[in-house]
Amino acid sequence: MVLGTYKEALSARSTDKQIQKISQDGGIVTALLSFALDEKIIDGAVVAGPGEDMWKPVPKVAMTSDEILAAAGTKYTLSPNVWTLKEAVRQYGLEKVGTVAIPCQTMGIRKMQSYPFGVRFVADKIALIVGIYCMENFPFESLRTFISEKMGVSPELVEKMDIGKGKFWVHTADETLSIPLKETHGYEQNGCNVCLDYVAELADLSTGSVGSPDGWSTVLTRTDAGDSIFKQAVEAGLIETKPMADVKPGLGLLEKLAKEKKEKNQKTIDDRIAIGLPVPYKASTEKEDPLANY
Repeated sequence: MVLGTYKEALSARSTDKQIQKISQDGGIVTALLSFALDEKIIDGAVVAGPGEDMWKPVPKVAMTSDEILAAAGTKYTLSPNVWTLKEAVRQYGLEKVGTVAIPCQTMGIRKMQSYPFGVRFVADKIALIVGIYCMENFPFESLRTFISEKMGVSPELVEKMDIGKGKFWVHTADETLSIPLKETHGYEQNGCNVCLDYVAELADLSTGSVGSPDGWSTVLTRTDAGDSIFKQAVEAGLIETKPMADVKPGLGLLEKLAKEKKEKNQKTIDDRIAIGLPVPYKASTEKEDPLANY
């Protein structure tokens, strides 16, 4: 399955107007982690919080809903959240940890849970992984470079970034600017070119804007834990949903992009194998699932 195994696909958004205002798309990550924390499903969450440099996130252990809210919004450069999971358990003493993770990080966490060598008493404390869709991620300096050089605006003036409709968007107080995504290629992390996972297939639930209307997110519930927490949040009135069949552009677009990433990056993997370079996995067909070993 091009989207991985999932229980249900829905279009959703937070009903909290404050979350809607400051979060990315439907604010699902913020709403779910806050709900899980308030309901004691988790004791805290590792999130990509603001750092000293504008748009350079720093992993934070959020212990309150306000701290989760302060980390809202997508940052298009890597936040090493996995690094901070051990700190959340050993220094903060958390027994049930939630986190938000992009696909490569989710793979690492699941592998850590499968083979917990060197991470004893950490792997079994991870109670909730909210995955976010990711086609590619940018090193911080690369991000600054193409915003300043290609878009002609200082990153310090940018209030929000977004990817949609085939473009990279930045919003300042005075204007909205965009460039075609093809102009950002070459700036991404090298590892992004050998990643076959667009939709965080190994998370408890995955979310992102693709497939849903503006201001909404497409949610794939995957595990029993993810499905249960999502349904509880909906029943509590914190999240509203629509069937994917009732929204546009719909699940077909998500499937299309996920398939394109697998095919494009599988070619890169095959090319690397042909010249003797190392690769993370060697599957070349969907029947040989490269994520199965994670």
